Amino acid sequence: MTAIAELRRPLGRSGLKVAPLAFGGNVFGWTVNEQDAFAILDAFLEAGFNLIDTADSYSRWVAGNQGGESETIIGNWLRRHRVRDRVVIATKVASETGPGEKGLSRAYILRAVERSLRRLDTEYIDLYQSHRDDPDTPIEETLEAYGQLMREGKVRAIGASNFSAGRLAESLAISSASGLPRYESLQPCYNLYERSQFEGELADLCRRENIGVISYFSLASGFLTGKYRVAADSGKSPRGARVTGMLNPRGLRILGALDTVAAELRATPAQVSLAWLMARGVTAPIASATSLPQLHELLGAAHLRLGTEALTLLDAASAPA
Repeated sequence: MTAIAELRRPLGRSGLKVAPLAFGGNVFGWTVNEQDAFAILDAFLEAGFNLIDTADSYSRWVAGNQGGESETIIGNWLRRHRVRDRVVIATKVASETGPGEKGLSRAYILRAVERSLRRLDTEYIDLYQSHRDDPDTPIEETLEAYGQLMREGKVRAIGASNFSAGRLAESLAISSASGLPRYESLQPCYNLYERSQFEGELADLCRRENIGVISYFSLASGFLTGKYRVAADSGKSPRGARVTGMLNPRGLRILGALDTVAAELRATPAQVSLAWLMARGVTAPIASATSLPQLHELLGAAHLRLGTEALTLLDAASAPA
């Protein structure tokens, strides 16, 4: 089996190299407590993986939370284990974290980054991402703020999330013309079920401009693991309500194709789903685990290779209407 270190790939032109699967820290402070998070992160790192994704707003949607819980847990883990130089920490700014606390203005970015640095207990963020576009702030202002943070050594590279092809292209053009930092990665919603948001113009732009891709909802909120087959299964997890709309003829066709490929490769539907993203040019799909057995299952996707027949079957079953 190939060592994960040998499978690391560059993230755009940032100089960062990441293993082919990223861990999604959105579950920390939500469905995973700190003790279990430490065990999961220990195992993730021990297996050779290094990219941990979070955001300053995680997990504000949970009753009693304020946001920043995920960053705090990761920061406590970094402080306890002293492994900062072995991991690539990616976090985000722009989503609302409090009244009037959101967006990509220079003033807000400079406030928000200090909070993230403090919670993460680190002197620098490897990948600082615009969580969502902010049409009310000039792109130049946002990029100039990032440039200041990079000069100060607080940020190594920047990325975008949830950007349209037009806005990402405009940002790249301004970076080139003005000598400002450019987005080196894109975090789109992309998986076997939800293909249309990324494929086409946005994917072509990333390939053309050498933009790294770290997809979120890589397993479609767990639907692509195969554990949701009928509406009654939605009660299996806190995210189950999101999948009921996928239990349609196309969704069931996708699950059938996953079952076929998984059986042939002695893998699981989740592993096949992640391997499909890797084969489609995603630098490192983001996936979350809430237990060690679940984590080890997901990590196995990095060693799975899908042949032409398997890819054709999955592509056909999941083809957007």
